Amino acid sequence: MKIISWNVNGIRAVERKGELQTLLAGEKPDILFIQETKAKPEQLSELLTQNESFHQYYHSAEKAGYSGVSAWVSKKFSATEPTLITKMPGWNDMEGRIIQVDFTQRTFIGVYFPNGGKSPEAWQEKLRFYDHFLKYINKLRKKGRKVIWCGDLNVAHNEIDLARPKENEGNIGFRPEERAWADKVIAADWVDTYRKRNPDTSSYTWWNMQTRARDRDVGWRIDYFLVDKSDIENVQNVSHLSKQMGSDHCPICLEITDN
Repeated sequence: MKIISWNVNGIRAVERKGELQTLLAGEKPDILFIQETKAKPEQLSELLTQNESFHQYYHSAEKAGYSGVSAWVSKKFSATEPTLITKMPGWNDMEGRIIQVDFTQRTFIGVYFPNGGKSPEAWQEKLRFYDHFLKYINKLRKKGRKVIWCGDLNVAHNEIDLARPKENEGNIGFRPEERAWADKVIAADWVDTYRKRNPDTSSYTWWNMQTRARDRDVGWRIDYFLVDKSDIENVQNVSHLSKQMGSDHCPICLEITDN
């Protein structure tokens, strides 16, 4: 199966540019997770809500034009609609940050993690979200679910994951607390698939558009696919679709056999 995750920074904008259509036609994903939709379903076109090729689901933020996630499941991949989950127990997700689709054994989760840079309160909320999410996926695994999760984690784990680590020490997205959480994820036997397959490669998924950083490839790797350690042998390929335009993030792609 082929799964793609993309922070589009506004789904209506990326549709208007024709870039979403380009991705779908070129990559033909079985499942597509989208972050930062920045819209409610009633604001969207038929392509985005009644697509003949996909079951389409949205979890929008209460605040207009903010955050939001979506999951698209190809009807060729599964004629039967999966079970949709948009809430973590014990977490009031008013910002539309998590969307989950469950099949018989498989659980797929797309997440847009908080940035945490707006205020001290937002920073603490980011850390709480990190910890709550890790507990949630660990519980799913204990229940026997085969979990794959992906999205914009809003953290560069190690120095190799951003172009200018020294200049960004202490900045949001590369603070010790965030990186320590990523360490806890790996210690809990969740595998960063890109880094596992490409241990020495610097490749980025987000660039500051205001400074035209993408033209110079001065970026950060903050978008990830993670799988359980027992699943890593089933991963066939993981890649950054860096030529795909339309957002300040590029899509990331995971190909995995369903054993």
